[in-house]
Amino acid sequence: MDTETSPGRPEPPALAVPMTPSSPSWPVHPDPCQFQDQPFMRTGTEEVPEPASDLCPDLLDSWYPRYLACTQFFVSYAQHTPTVQSLAAFLNIRLPCQQSGAQATHPSLRAYIRRLIVTAQDSPEVLGAFFGEDWVGGVGSLVKQERVNYLFTAKSGGWASTKAAYDILPDEQTPFLRPLRAAAEEELREAEARWSEWLAMEDWMVGPRSPW
Repeated sequence: MDTETSPGRPEPPALAVPMTPSSPSWPVHPDPCQFQDQPFMRTGTEEVPEPASDLCPDLLDSWYPRYLACTQFFVSYAQHTPTVQSLAAFLNIRLPCQQSGAQATHPSLRAYIRRLIVTAQDSPEVLGAFFGEDWVGGVGSLVKQERVNYLFTAKSGGWASTKAAYDILPDEQTPFLRPLRAAAEEELREAEARWSEWLAMEDWMVGPRSPW
């Protein structure tokens, strides 16, 4: 599979693949495959709830069934649609149906979430196409966590080390990296606070030594 060989090399042209669900009874999602340099523009009419980055133990029992529903949607339906298949091929990541063993029936969704984030393809439309209409309730907290992790990874090292952190060996390397898509000021402030907490951790400024 091809990978990007140089950060200065021009990216391949954007692809556009129409959504053609195999099941006529399933609602049609907006086309998520405007792959590159197409920021998500809100019209003001849609409402996408803000996912929580952390789940307290009391919420895990209600969250887990929704996560399982997103997994089931991805395994049973989404991975078989032309849109998800073409985007996965473009982003150089295998779908569960292209793998064997437990990954074929019980995949971890984080690998796909991470690949969508680092290539700036984690728009609500794409996440809905991959994980279903209730993606906010099922994987929204994971998306928020991984967006912060991507900021931390980029801050911790250069382009090469960041790319290596998101490569899946031996042959599912990240084809390209993009800046975090549609980053909000509140999201950046929260990441800054978390980063400050980590710097304090590196200096053992925790517990009774915590500056907060």
